[in-house]
Amino acid sequence: MTTSDNLLVDALGRRHAVAADARIVSLVPSITELLCDLGLAPRLVGRTGFCIHPKAAVADIPKVGGTKDVNLEKIRKLAPTHVVVNIDENEKPTVDALAQFVPHVVVTHPLAPHDNLALARLMGGIFGAPEQAGAWCGAFEEELARLRALPAGPARTVLYCIWQDPWMSVSKDTYIAAMLAELGWRVPALGAARYPRFDWSEALVDGLDAVLLSTEPYRFTEAHADALEKQIGIPVLLVDGEMMSWYGSRALAGLRYLREVKAMLEGSAV
Repeated sequence: MTTSDNLLVDALGRRHAVAADARIVSLVPSITELLCDLGLAPRLVGRTGFCIHPKAAVADIPKVGGTKDVNLEKIRKLAPTHVVVNIDENEKPTVDALAQFVPHVVVTHPLAPHDNLALARLMGGIFGAPEQAGAWCGAFEEELARLRALPAGPARTVLYCIWQDPWMSVSKDTYIAAMLAELGWRVPALGAARYPRFDWSEALVDGLDAVLLSTEPYRFTEAHADALEKQIGIPVLLVDGEMMSWYGSRALAGLRYLREVKAMLEGSAV
């Protein structure tokens, strides 16, 4: 996502003009939060039921379903000029249908922490908040520099679990894996899928330094972590899924959270 001559380019290479008076529907919870933090909450006319941050700012914004089960008729009645979607979070048939009656569909697809800089500039640029976006990017760059200045720890292989029944993880080309890579950690190769299913085995566990159970989309708890650790005999940590997988505003806090995760694992390995 780049900017050029006052035009902005989204993840599909589509150019968008500045539209400071836009009526925005956001179908991406993390981007809804970012738009609010950039001072653009008054421009939001619709959101998903999963767009819960910041609570006070989104309370009066109409809901239009979920990220996967979008209510197209509700969106049509809201008459947005722009809808913000994400390649991973929203279904292509839904996006195609929206394109039939929403003038501007802005497609996003951050794949690594540093992609948040382009994301913030894209949102701020299109919707008339470039200064706020610039300030946010400055804070993000400072936090990323602090994280990268930490003393290098040992390379680790960690299994990041997002679901059970069936068990599911993440591949190396996901945003979550890129976050873990900032700590020098890698995820195991479990197949070609971006979010592969897997079965527990002695061979799998023997190749791991730790397991991370995410609080979303599956609601793993400390009880799950304790039980699994007893079962497989290696450190199992519960991690905040929003901090690890949400881009936009939550990603700034997520960089700080990565330092906590590093400390947690180092402490559990003592």
